[in-house]
Amino acid sequence: MSEYEVIAQARKGDQGAFTALVHSYQNAIYSLCYRMLGNAEQAEDAAQETFLRAYTQLHRYDPERPFKTWLFAIASHYCIDRLRRRRVTWLDIDDEPLAGHPALRERRAGPEEAALHRERAVDVQALLEYLPPKDRAAVVMLYWYDLSYQEIAEVTGTTVSAVKSRLHRARVALAEAMSGNSSGKAAVQPAARPQTAPAAPAFTLAWA
Repeated sequence: MSEYEVIAQARKGDQGAFTALVHSYQNAIYSLCYRMLGNAEQAEDAAQETFLRAYTQLHRYDPERPFKTWLFAIASHYCIDRLRRRRVTWLDIDDEPLAGHPALRERRAGPEEAALHRERAVDVQALLEYLPPKDRAAVVMLYWYDLSYQEIAEVTGTTVSAVKSRLHRARVALAEAMSGNSSGKAAVQPAARPQTAPAAPAFTLAWA
């Protein structure tokens, strides 16, 4: 059965079909939430909430839209709300043009660059918590999930131009922090974070 057919069955109330969709996307959604929130327990809660909301809003899903994009939109909006509630004081972002860090310019590294790329990825993950929520979401979806500008715009409910602007600001902030030169500010030294998100837990399908 194709995913399109599984989704159609789920929209008719087939709980088994929706459970199959959860199994297909739970790793991606949990990982996205972990990248956004930086906490395994909160990421698990966010992923559970994402699927609960998806289940209760299936009647609103447009079959012409990729299901993954729709799920990412639910997850990212929920995580952004969680981050806003934390009342974190964000670093100032300098809008002056600055070349992005190589780890953010090279979306795919060759074999000979793999080790260095992994090192940089650890640094980028650790610095994500210093970005405003929406900028963080755009960075995660581009560099960890390889979504296009158009797909990110659909997920975030904005324009391609706005996505590019957010990514530019994020590159500036991350490049400055990684170089230890943040326009006169002290270099950022966050606690190290693991390069990869923990394995997604087995979700309790409470909605089924």
